[in-house]
Amino acid sequence: MTLQINIDNGGTLTDICIMTDDGIRKTKVLTTPYDLSKCFFEGLQKASGVLYDKPDVARLLEEVDLIRYSTTQGTNAICERKGPRLGLIVDAGDRELPARLAEHDPEVYEALVGDRVEFLDAVAVRGADADVEVVRAINRLTATGANRLVVSFGGSAFREIEEAFRKVVLRKYPRHLLGAVPVLYGSDLTTDRDPLRRTWTALINSFLHPATEAFLFNAENRLRAYRTKNPLLIFRNDGDASRVAKTVAIKTYSSGPRGGMEGMKSFSRLYGLSDMVAIDVGGTTTDIAQCLDGVVAEVQRGHVEGISVSFPLCEIVSAGAGGSSIFKVVDKRIAIGPESVGAVPGPAAFGRGGKEATITDASLLRGIFDPASYFGGGMALDLDRAASAVSVNIAEPLGLALDEALLQMANAYEEKIAAELHRFTRISKDTVMLAFGGAGPLNACGVAEKAGIGRVAVPKLAAVFSAFGIGACDISQRYAVALDERSARGVDEALAELGRKAARDMFAEGFAEGQYEVQAWLAGELEDGRELRFPVADGAAFPAELARARAVELGLRAVKPLRSEAGRTARFAASQAAGAAGMRQVLTRCQGRIDIPVYRLAELAPGDHAAGPAILEEDFFTCHVLDGWTFVISDAGDIMLNRKG
Repeated sequence: MTLQINIDNGGTLTDICIMTDDGIRKTKVLTTPYDLSKCFFEGLQKASGVLYDKPDVARLLEEVDLIRYSTTQGTNAICERKGPRLGLIVDAGDRELPARLAEHDPEVYEALVGDRVEFLDAVAVRGADADVEVVRAINRLTATGANRLVVSFGGSAFREIEEAFRKVVLRKYPRHLLGAVPVLYGSDLTTDRDPLRRTWTALINSFLHPATEAFLFNAENRLRAYRTKNPLLIFRNDGDASRVAKTVAIKTYSSGPRGGMEGMKSFSRLYGLSDMVAIDVGGTTTDIAQCLDGVVAEVQRGHVEGISVSFPLCEIVSAGAGGSSIFKVVDKRIAIGPESVGAVPGPAAFGRGGKEATITDASLLRGIFDPASYFGGGMALDLDRAASAVSVNIAEPLGLALDEALLQMANAYEEKIAAELHRFTRISKDTVMLAFGGAGPLNACGVAEKAGIGRVAVPKLAAVFSAFGIGACDISQRYAVALDERSARGVDEALAELGRKAARDMFAEGFAEGQYEVQAWLAGELEDGRELRFPVADGAAFPAELARARAVELGLRAVKPLRSEAGRTARFAASQAAGAAGMRQVLTRCQGRIDIPVYRLAELAPGDHAAGPAILEEDFFTCHVLDGWTFVISDAGDIMLNRKG
């Protein structure tokens, strides 16, 4: 039996997807942001209980074939500004560079670098007094408190200058000595000609590296103690995975949301859906993206906290609204987020000391959630604490009765997500909204109505959909190099060099040449800001369209395919009326509190259908089907919600 474990470490909950030849199972644990290894191993322990009917993590780790993991460590570090004190060494010929870096995001720049900057003449780095100049610059920065250094020179010879600097550092600060200051060079990560992007990429990576490295190597060492067969694979924000030792810290940033988008691609192929928008609603944020013809948009120069970096990233936008986002009254209007109560203390209903109002509290008070079955029956909810939080924070400041406050909270929440959908996606009459994440299906009908969308798909694995998407990834390494010679010969020479790097790194992943595939392309930035991309073949002519491009890069991806979904299809076809598991009194928009049917997803069969208002429940998600909507179950067990008319 093939056994794979996919773990998506979110800000509030950590999701575990267990894939075997017999099917897919799932579970969740609370994220422990103070020590991510705790929830990592708690998740494995809980997964073993799901698989074997009793916890046996030793057996699980002995039998598992692959463990794929996406972590919020990098995202948390940037958001909380918690990391090392960086020192920056730049070219004395560009003294405006620090100010230009700060313009991108003054707050992030201040948190990462501040005034810990040294200017060094590029000529001096390669001159007779190079040792003196380099040591003096490093000592000045360490004296101001810097404990990691970033070196980023400009000009066309930046790689050669940084290599000369490196040689001095290795002579004067041997790595085997205690206290040797870690130094990262911009050219280690990228040959991007833009000094701002290249420097920001190095700064962010250096800031994320220590905590990410410490946690991941600790987790991997603990796995080795259990004699796990294969190394831990880290899911990256480019959609693939690699072992810890071959993963760059910046590529773990926002990797969880990318897992959800990989899941959306699989879902669109399964049902033949060509126009999809996704809302991935977690505890703190709603991640939004679009999938057209099976492709999720990717930009050649991605953004981290709005800062342009040198690596390509998927176009995912985060809105500050989730299941644990704080609702408050500002200027007599309901405001949502971006602050969140997270997993600790969590919504007031969790009974862990939270006093702020959240959509989780409002949904409980409306009757949408069952206090006894929430979180698979593993978490009792407190109605009184939820009522107190909503009354104090929303109802009383607005002078509303409690029920009216609950409806206004839901309306404001849905409007905020719908507005973000309209800002960042293109919605047409053919658009299908995919709602996932633990809180995604909850208000999906309301969000879709306000966004002008008539169909909503809810995967049966909605609550762990990003973890499911991680399971669709391959093992790969990616490379890019700025092209100096724009000719067929220049491309072939650069391609050969990248091929050698790929062979080295893929061998470290466990694959010799011939056991993996190679894809190569040319990407050009035009003067008008557009990006063009062309596939590369040996000996092919250099594309004429890139001859006058502002910058051209050769990219290469070495990949060992692991996915196997070719040929699978499914469909939604109503055939028989669904049988309700019971009734529940729910506060509705137009009819007040009325009894509506509750359907358990696990008890429904393909073709089952019914009309709203209704509640669809699964162990880890609840879907509120509004009046005017219907639902049908596909032959794969997924849900399609359709708006009447």
